[in-house]
Amino acid sequence: MKGIHTMPKYRSAIIGCGGRAYGHANAYQLISRGELVACANRSDTARREKFAETFGITGYANAEEMLRTEKPDLVHLVTMPDQWHELMPMVSELGVPACLVEKPIACGVEDWRLLCELEKRTATKFGVNKQFRWHPDFMRFRRVLQYDELGSLRFLDFSCGMNIAAQGTHIIDWAMFLNGDSPIVRVFGNASGTELLESDYPAPDTTSCQVLFENGVYGLWNTGFTSPRVINDPASYKHCRIAAYTDTGRVRFEEFGTWEITCPKLSEYSMFPTSPETWRANNDRAQADLTNAMFDWIEDDTRPVETNLKLALHQFNAILGIYASAISHKPIDIPFDPPVDLDSQLREALSRSRPDHAKI
Repeated sequence: MKGIHTMPKYRSAIIGCGGRAYGHANAYQLISRGELVACANRSDTARREKFAETFGITGYANAEEMLRTEKPDLVHLVTMPDQWHELMPMVSELGVPACLVEKPIACGVEDWRLLCELEKRTATKFGVNKQFRWHPDFMRFRRVLQYDELGSLRFLDFSCGMNIAAQGTHIIDWAMFLNGDSPIVRVFGNASGTELLESDYPAPDTTSCQVLFENGVYGLWNTGFTSPRVINDPASYKHCRIAAYTDTGRVRFEEFGTWEITCPKLSEYSMFPTSPETWRANNDRAQADLTNAMFDWIEDDTRPVETNLKLALHQFNAILGIYASAISHKPIDIPFDPPVDLDSQLREALSRSRPDHAKI
């Protein structure tokens, strides 16, 4: 109709065309404010062509060429984390308004330091893809805690079946979300195992840590194969869980298990595992709402996405603190200035303490 003007959609592009990229792209079926226009993947032509065909977008072998040609408003970085130190500065230097990066944000001290410097100077709005803050059930838990329906929060117990790099940065974000993003001020932890130091998500095989938050809440943060099993399934990625204990009740969330709110005022109720289709729908909804939050930030500088780069760097600083604690056997105050050789110190310490399982 004459006189009616529609707002232009934000243009989005994806770097990396692996399995996780499909989760980012599928969310655009639920997004009206943006459209996916291009993808880039340099190492696997067949993967790139399949992804581009699936979503009806243009595929590029070179990410820089894609950014210069397509000029996207939002870039999704969905490659392996050892590529962030190369790709994030490039995205910033090319003036991309916003960028959503998969977790973990770093692989070690060098990456973390580089990104701390980038965060201080960049005009690009970097968010980190910790989409569970927008999960419908998880948001319900946050509201229950936020409005003191269960009394004051006292303790958080959170764990995952994969190591601290693969899933540990995910569940510390769960904990901080439920705790109103009170900063971490101290960690006291231990670590074991060197096998996964050589993996795509380099970190000790297992970690266990007591966490103190600035508001006085304590937490227990466990990662790896020694963490509690959530369901009867050997797949390590299916054991993410968190429980929050309050004055009068608790909330408990298991990604692939059950969720529960227990409170005398609300009566006890729980929801058991949903179908894979419902699980996928909730994740798509969460991903779409996170993407929309990035568009909000593009429009308004005063509305940074909750899972911004600064917060993610704080969370990874706590991981570096756990490594230092495992080496020194002492609590570490956060923020923590890690030595440049902390990664090699950790490797040496874990190698020395490797158990002889045959004698146990």
